[in-house]
Amino acid sequence: MNFQKIRLAAGLYFVATPIGTARDITLRALDVLASADMIAAEDTRSLRRLMEIHGVPLEGRRILAYHDHSGAGARGRILEALEHGQSVAYASEAGMPLIADPGYDLGRQAAEAGYNVTCAPGPSAVLTALTLAGLPTDAFFFAGFLPNASGARRSRIEALRNIPGTLVFYESPKRVAACLADLADSLGGDRQAALCRELTKKFEETRRGTLADLADEYQGVSVKGEVVLLVDRAHSQSIKESDVEEALLQALETHSVRDAADLVSKMFSLPRRLIYQKALNLGKG
Repeated sequence: MNFQKIRLAAGLYFVATPIGTARDITLRALDVLASADMIAAEDTRSLRRLMEIHGVPLEGRRILAYHDHSGAGARGRILEALEHGQSVAYASEAGMPLIADPGYDLGRQAAEAGYNVTCAPGPSAVLTALTLAGLPTDAFFFAGFLPNASGARRSRIEALRNIPGTLVFYESPKRVAACLADLADSLGGDRQAALCRELTKKFEETRRGTLADLADEYQGVSVKGEVVLLVDRAHSQSIKESDVEEALLQALETHSVRDAADLVSKMFSLPRRLIYQKALNLGKG
């Protein structure tokens, strides 16, 4: 692929890298990588390999490791290079820097110190998944990775319940089934959703359906590759609180709290967790 060796103005250049297919990198990103005085990367090996694929020479430059565990030392070296009027290119392992990837503290401190901060934009798993999911894109909320522990994950999901836009999550393939189950339980199994896997790669896959359907489909299934989960926004329902409480009181006469909550949540297509809490409160009363 062609690139140009250009004279870059001093400053910090965030560089987007492919999320899968190597040819998705932009020509401008290659120009910046070829021309920067200093190069830093979340993963030095993957960036070096990417530059080799596209024939971008290092020409004696070393790639500085900058990631969540590199500490303030690496950031200090980058800021020092900026202080000496150099251009610095920084790339995360895949996609746009800072989007669930390192770079926030670096960009903030560089900007606060008065250095030029800019970006060579490109691939993003968030935007790619939104394009493929078949869900509304007029408004969306990127929530990154949900907590590992189920209790904390459910609490975080509850806090996102009424966001007026499509919810977007990154998830580990090992936790996809548990995450889908918690999403269905907390938000309601009837919400439309999509699971996008291995985007732009050979085994790219997008599964669409309700949260309940996807939770059932992936229960006990081994999933491989990078995963993006998307969930449609909540849609208003003309359901009276009094109707829900009346149905719960009737169900509690002949059912346990758990069974009553299951019955009423399905009756009104409401999240089971919400109805279960209401049933507990009514039971105490």
